[in-house]
Amino acid sequence: MAQDRVLVTGGSGFLAGHCILSLLQAGYRVRTTLRKPAGEAALRQALAGAGIDAGDRLEIAICDLMDDAGWDAAAAGCTHVLHVASPLPAAAPKDEDRLIRPAREGALRVLRAAHRSGVRRVVLTSSFAAIGYGRAVARPYDERDWTDTAASGLAAYPKSKTLAERAAWDFVDGEGQGLELAVVNPVGIFGPLLGPDLSASILLVQAMLNGKLKALPRLMFGVVDVRDVADLHLRAMTDPAAEGERFLATAGDFLTMQQIAQALKDGLGERAERVSTRVLPDWFIRLAGRFSAAARQAATPELGRRKTATSAKALAMLGWQPRPAAEALVATGESLFRLGLVSPPRP
Repeated sequence: MAQDRVLVTGGSGFLAGHCILSLLQAGYRVRTTLRKPAGEAALRQALAGAGIDAGDRLEIAICDLMDDAGWDAAAAGCTHVLHVASPLPAAAPKDEDRLIRPAREGALRVLRAAHRSGVRRVVLTSSFAAIGYGRAVARPYDERDWTDTAASGLAAYPKSKTLAERAAWDFVDGEGQGLELAVVNPVGIFGPLLGPDLSASILLVQAMLNGKLKALPRLMFGVVDVRDVADLHLRAMTDPAAEGERFLATAGDFLTMQQIAQALKDGLGERAERVSTRVLPDWFIRLAGRFSAAARQAATPELGRRKTATSAKALAMLGWQPRPAAEALVATGESLFRLGLVSPPRP
């Protein structure tokens, strides 16, 4: 293991940083991709804050998902690849191709480079967004399910993740034969930040703690801790049984936004005094959507819909054991306060 080098794409991201941390803690050498060299110092500082002096066990490759340059060199000499990088903006883009093209074409660039370099296995970070949208099921969603990309009103992000994952499976079934692939499909990822990079899920908690969400739409989310998602990536990377499999990652039943808010209040006490648990009626959200882009984004087919998913496969096949959802949410808030990304309430 000490000689194994793992490529992790998108090293500046929330999940990728935790994957790098877990790999280094497990004794691997890591090469990670960044779009700009300036990101290396911030990454090393974040790892140092978590107690890891990466030294020469961490290498940096400068690559972009939309450019062929550098990917063969990044994959060279690596035994495994964790392809974590994928665009996820805080707001939906006007042109869905701004998400779809980097997700799909980027995944294929990484897979082709891995195949040419003789990598044994790629673990692709997909999403529950590729599983549970555009069609309803009368049971918890699981790995058998796929999002319907032709569904009316489907947002760009679930479409991008579905098309990218489909393309990855098609690749290993075709020109990439011989390359092993496993896929991790997490729900909303929460947990402790290593640095100031804020994913969409973290922005939600930040807005709640800052008191910017005065009332909440009736939307439901799955919750999983970033440390557990990183752990699942390593299990999918090393366990022979994981080849050719998808693994949905959730800490349990989905939570309403009101339940997420209440978990923050219960776990953070006075520091969460600005968190609102007031719920807006669906009709109000739909009416506001006529005048507000943010409200229009919330007024989706998901509004008021109850849904959940199961990680039974990951638990049974890989022995994965996620933390409770409330622990992940409180850890998110704790790290936001620690990093000064949420101002403490006034006395």
